[in-house]
Formats: sequence, structure tokens, C-alpha cells
Amino acid sequence: MKLSPHFTFEELTFSQIAERNSFNNEPQDPEIIGNLKYLAGRLEEVRDVLNYPMLISSGYRSPAVNRVLGSKPTSFHTRGLAADFHCPDFGNPYEIVSTLHGSDIQYDQLICEYDRWVHIGFVRESEKPRRQTLIIDRNGTRPWE
Repeated sequence: MKLSPHFTFEELTFSQIAERNSFNNEPQDPEIIGNLKYLAGRLEEVRDVLNYPMLISSGYRSPAVNRVLGSKPTSFHTRGLAADFHCPDFGNPYEIVSTLHGSDIQYDQLICEYDRWVHIGFVRESEKPRRQTLIIDRNGTRPWE
């Protein structure tokens, strides 16, 4: 099911962890499904800035998938409000984060993770986004500079 012109429900709920562990990673909660539609719309904004297709590696995560990954229970992925992606036609994660950090996209959190992927999370319209930008690598977690 298309959630936006370039992003589908299947793409934002696919999980290799879920497949390997026979977990159901499709949300049933209407609020989470609504959040995924909202996320898809926000990812369209990111795609417009990058001007290339994005490859989503992680969108929604069920609580079971999130536990296996060792992620925090408060992860925006569990609410359908975050995605991890890369965009090789645009550049590496550092270049992507640098570009998005300088854009007017109202993300809540943007993270360059290990120079392998980019994490982006959003809050709903009723909340104020922090526009927090971080880098996580072998030296730890620190603010983007």
C-alpha cells in the first residue's frame, strides 16, 4: 500500500530481524499506522532535498524487533516516526546528514550512525521538533559540528 508517492507501507514495516525470527512487524494500532503515513510524507521532504531515491533499512519496529536490536523502548521507530536509510546516489551518510542539517526540514533527531546509515525521526505537528543532530561512531555519541 502506498503511503506517499515514493514510500510504501511494506517498505516502512519490512524487517530482516522480524523475518529471521518469524515476528509480525506490521502494526495494528491505528495511531502507529497514521504515524507511518505522516513519516512517509516527511520522508518525501527528505527525498526532495536529496533529489535521489532513498533506501530504507529500518522504519517501524514492533516491540519484539526493537528488543532483539537492543534499542531503547522509547525509540521513535516503535511509534512509526523514524527511519534509517542511506542514499548512495547522493553520497555517504556524512554528506547526507550535513545537507539535511543545513536544510529547513523540521526533524526531531538526525543521526549519522557509524558512517553506514542515517537515522531521522520526526514528531507530530502538535509537538516542537528539537532539530537535534548527532554522530555515533567508534568514538561514541556526540553533537554534530
